[in-house]
Amino acid sequence: MSAKLLNELGMIEIDSDVIAKIAGFEATKCYGVVGMAFKNKTDGLVSLLRRESISKGVHVSIKEEKLVIDLHIVAEFGINIAEISKNIVSNVKYVIEKLTGFSVAEVNLFVDSVRVD
Repeated sequence: MSAKLLNELGMIEIDSDVIAKIAGFEATKCYGVVGMAFKNKTDGLVSLLRRESISKGVHVSIKEEKLVIDLHIVAEFGINIAEISKNIVSNVKYVIEKLTGFSVAEVNLFVDSVRVD
């Protein structure tokens, strides 16, 4: 799936994997985020993703010509999840809109695990 944007010069088409990588990278830059998470459907275990596969923890869809982004993260133990969630959502929304030109309808954040050092 890809997102398409028409303007006076023509059409811009960006693959959803590109948008997912941008969103995943931006989310991992935020304080309190250890990394992106991937939940195995067979056994329900959550895996911490490496930087190369960061887009697996992100799902991008289109709803009424706007992007809907689902982020699955692993948070650091002892942080205020509500506060970092606001920061992640606003940063990801801002960066996606700035870099791609697409409107973002929703950024849904799922904290799949907490890492304790």
